Amino acid sequence: MVIDTQQFSWFQASDRVKSLLILAAENYGNTSEADKYINQALSASTNQQEYLEILVSAYRYFYYKNNYCMALQAANQLIDKIKEVEKLSDDWEQLKPILLDRQSSANIRLYLNAYTASGLVLAKLGKLEEAQTICTRIHSIDHHNEFTGAKVLLDILTKPEEDDDE
Repeated sequence: MVIDTQQFSWFQASDRVKSLLILAAENYGNTSEADKYINQALSASTNQQEYLEILVSAYRYFYYKNNYCMALQAANQLIDKIKEVEKLSDDWEQLKPILLDRQSSANIRLYLNAYTASGLVLAKLGKLEEAQTICTRIHSIDHHNEFTGAKVLLDILTKPEEDDDE
């Protein structure tokens, strides 16, 4: 089978990785087969930027497959990899001013999106306090309303329960 890897020319990955991701998409209905291709793509990564791109794809794949544990794992790996590359602190109070100052950086934006995504998945997994903490943090630095997912999820998580008597 010949796979046209150029159909995704915007995606910065090797032809081998593109082929594996295309095979995962083509086998989406067969979860075990698609999972195999996603994991092979992660293993076949040839450089750091490619690995980040594949982690984003893996997160999306596992999220839409309702495999929230694996989606969270992919999001956390993405967060950890960006922390390593950008030499970011684990301490939010030290991290916050850096994120505020560098929001236009591609890796920082990816970090913020992955962090927001981890909050969403944590909420799906019933870890509401952790999800709320993440959304509160993202919302506190989102002065331009660019990471609206965090705001929407925060509104949902903090909405008071409605009275059933009305």
